[in-house]
Amino acid sequence: MLVKDWMTPAPLTVSPSTVVLEALKLLKSRGFRRLPVVDGAALVGMVTEKDLKDAMPSKANTLSVWELNQLLGKLAVREVMTNNLKTCRASDTLESAALTMQAAKIAGLPVLDSAGALVGMLTITDVLGAFTQVLGLKEGGVRLTLEMPDVPGSLIRATEAIQPANIVSVATAGSSNGKRKFVIRAVGQSAAELEERLKNAGIEVINVQ
Repeated sequence: MLVKDWMTPAPLTVSPSTVVLEALKLLKSRGFRRLPVVDGAALVGMVTEKDLKDAMPSKANTLSVWELNQLLGKLAVREVMTNNLKTCRASDTLESAALTMQAAKIAGLPVLDSAGALVGMLTITDVLGAFTQVLGLKEGGVRLTLEMPDVPGSLIRATEAIQPANIVSVATAGSSNGKRKFVIRAVGQSAAELEERLKNAGIEVINVQ
């Protein structure tokens, strides 16, 4: 899976000179949490809803309404945006982009093309959408968690035992003490039938849902 297949293309952007109040209105009207900041064709920063709200004067301040309006009318996005950005490429794998987000503890990445131009946004919601599709959650069926020796041929044994049910997704959950967990979703037969065949094949079934 590539980032370009899951990102939101042609994202809404603002310029460094956009007034903070205007940027906040854009976020609220579109239901977004962050806006890329572009200067011409160049990505120069990112501003989040929190950045914008933190820039608003406190309700406890002593400024008059006129003074507040004057202040907010001059406060530009360039003064509150983050310009030290993590990005990814449209051609990157989704896994590598997810690792970048996890390591940086951020919920969104601007997506650039090969020339460095902004072409999309990838958010944690997009990654979760890909995750649920890969695991076949919307296809129903039976979810099986198996533990087998971490050696070539183990998965073949499991798939042979599961037939004639149809496997719609396979994932592994890491290796420990020479064994590996497999999470398999299959459709076409009952949980009881699948579990019985797997156990008869000498495969340890940890969980069936």
